Amino acid sequence: MKVYFVGAGPGDPELLTVRADRLLRSAHVCVWAGSLVNPQLLDILPRDCERHDSAGMDLDAIVAVFAAARDRGVDVIRLHTGEPAIYGAIGEQMDALDRLGIDYEVVPGISSFQAAAAAIRAELTAPEIAQTIILTRTAGRTPMPPTEELSRLAATRATLCIFLSSDRIGEVAATLAEHYGGDCPAAVVYHASWADQQVVRGTLADIAPATRKAGISRTAIVLVGFALARPMAYASKLYDSRFTHGYREGSEGCGR
Repeated sequence: MKVYFVGAGPGDPELLTVRADRLLRSAHVCVWAGSLVNPQLLDILPRDCERHDSAGMDLDAIVAVFAAARDRGVDVIRLHTGEPAIYGAIGEQMDALDRLGIDYEVVPGISSFQAAAAAIRAELTAPEIAQTIILTRTAGRTPMPPTEELSRLAATRATLCIFLSSDRIGEVAATLAEHYGGDCPAAVVYHASWADQQVVRGTLADIAPATRKAGISRTAIVLVGFALARPMAYASKLYDSRFTHGYREGSEGCGR
């Protein structure tokens, strides 16, 4: 018996991994992350699959399902939104499984930040502009470590992908504008890859009122950074005809 922590991806069923799809199609028990997972994914489960919506469950209740499945000798699919390793709360579940001696495995999935970048057709890294991507959130009921406060991360001027914070978009934009400037590109993507996906684009100066006008306050990711600007300020050297690398001699013999 094994528990599989499966990444459901950002929402579109076609963005499931092949492995995730195979596991869902043969599932005996599935604990899924409530409204965060697209209900269309549940249509992949066998009709006789035992289903538990974790939205109304605490950790003990979830672990009880794992233990009951162990006693019956059947595997469990623990279906998490996006990529389980990012804000998936899987660590505490794995600790409980360790205590019970139950085997488990993590099946990665596509994250919403990747789907959001695709939605706005942006590259999150740009030569000489931003070579670092920071995945973060703002403080809520879960506080942020002092060294990871948004104002400190903003000092890097890296590309920021901010989860669980669209309800604080005004505060986020104001904090970031102090470091990036009001003209820095920003975007908010609601339900990235879902059929009802919404995209709001702008700058730090106007993204907050635009987001509120669109009625977006949750289940969205905020993207900020100069790498989002088009056209790009600098092109990569990878395809520069003058650039030499291990597979091609450049016209000017330039090294890496």
